[in-house]
Amino acid sequence: MVVIIVAALPLGIWLFLLLFWGNFWRADCRLDNSQVLSHYPSICAVIPARNEAEAIAASLISLLNQDYAGKFSIVLVDDNSGDRTTEIALETATQLGKSDRLKVITGKPLVSGWKGKLWAMHQGIESVSTQAIAPDYWLFTDADIQHDGNNLTQLVTKAETADLDLVSLMVLLRCQSFWEKLLIPAFVFFFQKLYPFAWANDPRKSMAAAAGGCILISNQALTSIGGVARIKNALIDDCTLAQAVKSSGKNIWLGLSETTISLRGYDHLQVIWDTIARTAYTQLNYSPLLLIGAVVGMVITYLIAPVGLVWGLVTNNWLLLSICIVTCLLMIWAYIPTIRIYKIAWAWGLLLPAIAFLYTLMTIDSAFKYYQGKGGAWKGRTYD
Repeated sequence: MVVIIVAALPLGIWLFLLLFWGNFWRADCRLDNSQVLSHYPSICAVIPARNEAEAIAASLISLLNQDYAGKFSIVLVDDNSGDRTTEIALETATQLGKSDRLKVITGKPLVSGWKGKLWAMHQGIESVSTQAIAPDYWLFTDADIQHDGNNLTQLVTKAETADLDLVSLMVLLRCQSFWEKLLIPAFVFFFQKLYPFAWANDPRKSMAAAAGGCILISNQALTSIGGVARIKNALIDDCTLAQAVKSSGKNIWLGLSETTISLRGYDHLQVIWDTIARTAYTQLNYSPLLLIGAVVGMVITYLIAPVGLVWGLVTNNWLLLSICIVTCLLMIWAYIPTIRIYKIAWAWGLLLPAIAFLYTLMTIDSAFKYYQGKGGAWKGRTYD
């Protein structure tokens, strides 16, 4: 009976998640481009770039070629790069004949109390605000994002028609190598489970989330929270920004994109491991108790069912076997909509327990790195 009760725990968890946890698994929050605005507000894109020579050209081409009817400009902040990021950016704009749309500034050395990306964004905003009238909206985007040609129009249309002050997209991450197919869709799946988009988008709920690769925010909302300085020390800057905006009484929206994509590759396990370990323990507020709870929760939710499945076969326990089969099927069923976004075979869903185990190890490693003083390491910087 003890074995049956233990096996029933993950079944109960998955039934609860599927039925009562914000329909996170449907992965169905998308931008709708069916409406046309009578007026398109001004936008300025702010791109913090640190050693992005490999991707910056493609990213800028996608922005400079946006099919947007309103006023649009770009400010790129070269955050003390050691490569040709600035040169390539300027050459790209010149080749397209759109140098007037791009402003490149050299970032100042990182100031104490700031995270690097946010310090670069702050400088970009200040460079525009002090020399011209601030735009109606800011687009915060990474230097490795390739935007769909209609992305700006869709973002603004969503903001204007739905009375939103922040609209964000979880861009399509690269999913080509073995490790990317194994771990990248699961990252998006876990993110949706942690922050059900329907709840983040509901003004009646306190939950807030955003994806840092693509955030459109109104100047009014940004000013009302005190600018980027409000979150200057945040390691998980996107969700912290969304929380600041939503808690100020503004409406936000987060969705998925299949056409605006990330160019950053994750060909090796170590690259993905370091990316997750950088902020996983931060997500747990650096709490050992929450870490223990997270590990136990992952084991119960993802690992008991496959282990019980094997044990049920070995012991010929058909009740145990039936419970574990149903649990595994529910787990795979929940994962399939996210898998479809990345256009990989549904069979990858069979590996979700192993994937969850790897993510659990990454989270534990994140805690180890934090206590070793190596937390938040990114592009040559390590933060306290």
